[in-house]
Amino acid sequence: MRLLLIVLIWPMIASAQDDYTLLGAGVRTRPEFDGSKERTIDLIPVVRYYGKPWFARTTQGILEGGARWNIGRGFDLGAQLAYEQGPRDHEPGASIGVHAEWDTNLGRMPLNGLLRVRQHLDSDRGTAADLRATAGVYGSHGVQAGVFAQATLASEKNFRAYYGVDGSGLLYTSLGILGSYDLAQRWVLVSSAEARRLSDDAARSAIVSRRNGLYASVGLAYRF
Repeated sequence: MRLLLIVLIWPMIASAQDDYTLLGAGVRTRPEFDGSKERTIDLIPVVRYYGKPWFARTTQGILEGGARWNIGRGFDLGAQLAYEQGPRDHEPGASIGVHAEWDTNLGRMPLNGLLRVRQHLDSDRGTAADLRATAGVYGSHGVQAGVFAQATLASEKNFRAYYGVDGSGLLYTSLGILGSYDLAQRWVLVSSAEARRLSDDAARSAIVSRRNGLYASVGLAYRF
């Protein structure tokens, strides 16, 4: 984990920033794994950096970093290395993949769409793909707030590794909110809450106790 974090945030040191950068840490409460009735608390990084072409972030649901290139107005293609939770009682690992991202506005509302494909470096853990949409719903007096929805699909290997069942396709759906508050000129409080629901195939696993799970986090970051 430590080595992966260094790899992901290294572009922040090696390149000039394109706009503001956030770097900090926080705490998160979550199920031990999606479907578990037991909960755990993690220390998590808070990272937001966009350079040319490097990036690192935790703002799209996972810790990831890599390179991306703008190929049209508001449209970017990129490749990323990402931190991945381990299946059940296994160690966490990493994935490599590609993504396409589109930023636009609906009136004054900013919209972001993301398609991301992730291949685990341990091939036995398979492949996953995320379809994610985020909308900014408030931005004033130092407060920023948004809502997001995500659907994650997974391969047969992924279903077997994480849930011990045969299946492929939809793994889970989620809805969430995220926000930030400017505590001072440079310090930002960030938070998020997300509700996930496992698909029918994942929910029939013998290890699943609860189909629905709640994630929540709060963190403090310094803005460069």
